[in-house]
Amino acid sequence: MDIVHIGKAKTVYRTENRDEYLMEFRDDVTAFNGKRKTTVPDKGRYNAQISARLFELLEQHGVATHYKALAGDGRMLVKAVEIIPLEIIARNIAAGSVVRKYPFKEGQRLIPPVLVIDFKSDAYGDPMLNDDLIRALRLATEEELATVRELTLRVNAILKDYLNKRGLLLPDFKLEFGKARDGKILVADEISCDTCRLWLKESGQSVDKDVFRYERGDLITAYEEAAKRILH
Repeated sequence: MDIVHIGKAKTVYRTENRDEYLMEFRDDVTAFNGKRKTTVPDKGRYNAQISARLFELLEQHGVATHYKALAGDGRMLVKAVEIIPLEIIARNIAAGSVVRKYPFKEGQRLIPPVLVIDFKSDAYGDPMLNDDLIRALRLATEEELATVRELTLRVNAILKDYLNKRGLLLPDFKLEFGKARDGKILVADEISCDTCRLWLKESGQSVDKDVFRYERGDLITAYEEAAKRILH
């Protein structure tokens, strides 16, 4: 199969169906814009399973996604989309870079949620954007920008409720969106331990990529705990 895209932790392939891609979740794990990286066996499988379950959840609540089906361990069939080069971060609890860059305290609740938009560009280091920059760079139309904001808030509400019932807090997460061939905007990429901060409600312990990022223990044990709660 021809490769459409190779990312830090996923590879996307064309299939015989022009409207469908195969997305492979690799066991690579990176942090700090690729400055720190390694390979962790089974990490891709857990991220694929978690993403599939959360995409199915969104579809059940009327949010359209690119997800079609799992295709074996660590692989997923998805609708072919053109990715909008924006990363939408929804923040419910202050953590990570927002604490380093702004006068928030770690663990501070953010009500209402704070939305941050970054430029999806490794070459430029994924800088934060505002509406003027998005317009000037022609990254999205006004209508598309309004749509992805509204969808991110809907996804946030759905995920928070689902995860809370499973003993998990959702401090923040990143969403990407793509345009299908008919122009419809779909939630794309992944929703997993790589793209979400997930804390155990009872202890505040991280069960996400922060375990690797800040050397807080065994990554696969954390992902396994997250999967156990999310998938069952």
